[in-house]
Amino acid sequence: MNTVHKHWKEASTLILAAGTKCSSNPSRSWNHKVLLLKRSTQSRFMPEAYVFPGGMADPSDFCSEWLGVFHAFRHKPNLGLGVVKQPAETRPPMFAMDRRELGSPIPGDVAFRICALRETFEECGVLLVVPKREGMDVLRSAEHIGDHPPDLPAGLTQVTDICDRTILTRWRALVNENPSNFIKMCQELELMPNIWALHEWGNWLTPTARSGNRYDTAFYICCLSDVPFTVQDDKEIVHIKWATPPDVLHSYRAKEMWIAPPQFYELSRLCHYPSLSELHTFASQRSQEGCEHWLPVVLKTDTGLLSLLPGDKLYPETGISTQTLCDSTLLTDPGLGRDGALETGLHRLVLQDAYSTSVQISITPKYKHLPPLPVPAPQDPGELKDDVTSNL
Repeated sequence: MNTVHKHWKEASTLILAAGTKCSSNPSRSWNHKVLLLKRSTQSRFMPEAYVFPGGMADPSDFCSEWLGVFHAFRHKPNLGLGVVKQPAETRPPMFAMDRRELGSPIPGDVAFRICALRETFEECGVLLVVPKREGMDVLRSAEHIGDHPPDLPAGLTQVTDICDRTILTRWRALVNENPSNFIKMCQELELMPNIWALHEWGNWLTPTARSGNRYDTAFYICCLSDVPFTVQDDKEIVHIKWATPPDVLHSYRAKEMWIAPPQFYELSRLCHYPSLSELHTFASQRSQEGCEHWLPVVLKTDTGLLSLLPGDKLYPETGISTQTLCDSTLLTDPGLGRDGALETGLHRLVLQDAYSTSVQISITPKYKHLPPLPVPAPQDPGELKDDVTSNL
């Protein structure tokens, strides 16, 4: 575990997109949904929020015993994940850190995927694993993503029944009791966590303006061929929701559910891809580019809050600020010029209240990533809803 960045606890989260039969409504072309879990009222972090599955990294995610589980991949870079193109000096610290200096032979790129898979199994029962005997086949398939025509599924991940469900229920309870039981389960059942199905997507940190626990979170994405069997634990998670990204954003605006700013931003990004196979191809190819380290800086205005992200012209070099904006133009309409057009050099979320969030972006995202996209309004799929303002 990383004890250097003591103000943030390392964590992982997983955006799960799963294939569905196309809607009977011909105007709606989405063929997949994403998974969101509602936290209980007792949760210490964001109670009652709808979040992607995930949680805090555990020392067992970095345990040397994983080398035995991944024995066939020991001599491959990052246990077969390969190496991203991003220069080491610009990599987020949670990925760039040499874990051997902290006593672990497991690279961060591997350990945080293990964490995301373990937490997903704990919270909703979805177990993404590969039988050891099939490991090399999965790796070969992953290495050839992008060779398929865009209209064909390119190696979508399948969730298969690897054993009786009662056995998995027992193991799930044991893993919830002690995360180190995840290793024991994989050893006993001869399974490998399917780290190759997870594609690096982003890295969000809890703002310093927030009191209490803060997290340095790796975001991954995985595309499943079908919606898997899910069940909440009724402890941390009290409800499970599968929905398209536009539907989630509409429900949020209608105050039917609450999502945090990172979820709002990432769901708006996903609106680029109603097609699951196209999303999968993009995510798998883009992940080799790397990602940015995003620590939002929250500033107060007279109408709400601005959450500045790297690249914004007001973003401080240190990533930490307690400044209150005082420019009259920004106070009345942050990010818009006198003619109503979006200013240059913007990358921010504008929060008027808990259910009124929008994104203003006029920069080009790094590492071949996507800007957030407006979504069709629910009453008229042909119209764009003003959730995101962009000059791109």
